[in-house]
Amino acid sequence: MARFTDKTVVITGAAGGIGSALALLLRAEGARLVLHDLSPDALAALPAELAASAEVVHVAGDGTDDEVQARIVTAAESLGGVDGFAPAAGIYLEAPLAELSFAQWRQTLSINLDAVFALTSKLLPVLNDNAAIVTFASVAGERGSRGHAHYAASKGAIVAFTRTLALELGSRGIRANAVAPGIIRTRMTNDSVSKHGDEWAAGTPLGRHGEPEEVARAVAFLLSPDSSFITGVQLDINGGLYMA
Repeated sequence: MARFTDKTVVITGAAGGIGSALALLLRAEGARLVLHDLSPDALAALPAELAASAEVVHVAGDGTDDEVQARIVTAAESLGGVDGFAPAAGIYLEAPLAELSFAQWRQTLSINLDAVFALTSKLLPVLNDNAAIVTFASVAGERGSRGHAHYAASKGAIVAFTRTLALELGSRGIRANAVAPGIIRTRMTNDSVSKHGDEWAAGTPLGRHGEPEEVARAVAFLLSPDSSFITGVQLDINGGLYMA
């Protein structure tokens, strides 16, 4: 399959478990990529298929920073404008509400929500007609999550933002959808899985945690023409955890 030949996709959090799995999948299907992550070392450690080249541009730095966002936009424009955008960067920190500081609250919303709004806004002028946006929500945004009020709030808000994008950009053929992963085996969830993994798996209808590639395949579908009449939806990729 080559659903992304001559298409440019921007991925933030590209060195993370889900981001890198998505980048590998899209590159195998012909996509040009703008890959962002906080650390240049993390980007340099990506598989050889994702090394910086004429068709794969690396942008390192704090994704909440205006200058870093501007470099992402410039890179995307140099590759022909944006046909797909997957803001996968995020943080997942544990803190019970009674111990949650305002600084921790703002840090999580800044990365998980504010940066998505800011970069989306900056990409609008280089967003090609019929492009697709896939944001990252979470089962926590649907159900709440003990010890993760800041994370759950950011992910619930992402869905409302995404549906508004679908409403406002639909006249250009641009689609916007969200995916809601459950517990996926990545570095970001290692600590929480080590504490609660067995309990969470037992509460999931499929009885296990997910893998990054399972999320990547769903995101690729929503970015591709295969989902050409789907917009404004949240796709749950959590083994049925949202029902438990």
